[in-house]
Amino acid sequence: MQPPTPAPVSPFLRTAAAYAWRLLAVGTAVYAVFALLGRFHEIGVAIFLGLVITALLRPPADVAARVLPRPVAVALTLIGSVVLVLGLLALVGEAVAGERATLVREFRDGVDRIEQWLQRPPFRLNADALSDVQTRIGQFLSSHRSTLASEALSGASHLVEVFTTLALALFCSVFFIHSGDRQWAWLQDQSPSRMRDRLGIGGRAAWRTFTGYTHGIVLVAATNAILVGLALWLLGVPLALPLALLEFLAAFVPLIGSPVALAVAAVVALASEGPLVAGIVVALIVVIGQIEGHVLHPLVMSWAVRLHPLVVAISVIAGAIAAGVVGAVVAVPLVSVIWSVRTALRDTREAARE
Repeated sequence: MQPPTPAPVSPFLRTAAAYAWRLLAVGTAVYAVFALLGRFHEIGVAIFLGLVITALLRPPADVAARVLPRPVAVALTLIGSVVLVLGLLALVGEAVAGERATLVREFRDGVDRIEQWLQRPPFRLNADALSDVQTRIGQFLSSHRSTLASEALSGASHLVEVFTTLALALFCSVFFIHSGDRQWAWLQDQSPSRMRDRLGIGGRAAWRTFTGYTHGIVLVAATNAILVGLALWLLGVPLALPLALLEFLAAFVPLIGSPVALAVAAVVALASEGPLVAGIVVALIVVIGQIEGHVLHPLVMSWAVRLHPLVVAISVIAGAIAAGVVGAVVAVPLVSVIWSVRTALRDTREAARE
């Protein structure tokens, strides 16, 4: 007696099973990569920052190397950049210190104005409720003083980690700027011969996209910071320079960072200058968001990063969920580099077939 013949498997089910195994394998690999990066995230962040510094400083270092020995050109470029950044931070610190007394007084008056504003229509909040909120905040700070102190000490340890990461990033950038091309050529030589051409094509595409994105986002951030600083200065909002610097840093998180920074500026304007100026700052958020989304990003970055805004938004949110602020900053350039490498390799294969 012959065994029964098994029923044939549906082609659709066979195809779905094949893709399911592939997706499981890819998901496992991605999880392993993120788990590894999670254990050594400081090193990953340092290398990323080193690449950013290299993308920004490699062109001026190449120009200086035409008249100077390359080690001297690299050293002068890095030292000059560090002095420039430290000078900007000192200027911001001096501005904050100079406006501290005025700012404290204006904030106290501003809080009183906000309370009076909330007591009038349309809010009509009870004055006792507002004073009770202040009392509860004071009680919370008093009862959690030890917790706040421990958090401050934890913040100090995190500050040490930040400086260590920055030092490692600067150390990496020295070698990347000086001889990054030779390091990549050595890596290609160590790979199997059948992969060398693909590594060369993918590496050139990745670096072209990464440098284009870095230059573009710095230009967009600088433009936003200048617009915000001028607007806040004209409106008489205190701490215009530090808020402009905050806008510059926040612009490195596409679509999300700039509105958050301008919301902080709106709160400062509300406390110091009142609802009218705060309303103007909110309108400024809308205007600068439109300029950034419809003028700066398409004009400056379209040649380097060809991603749909929906892909950018999903990448930023996914990066933030996976790795916090660092993930939100890294997500878009990472996705852009992966996409550009895929496109370059695909175009090469199609050209070879023709």
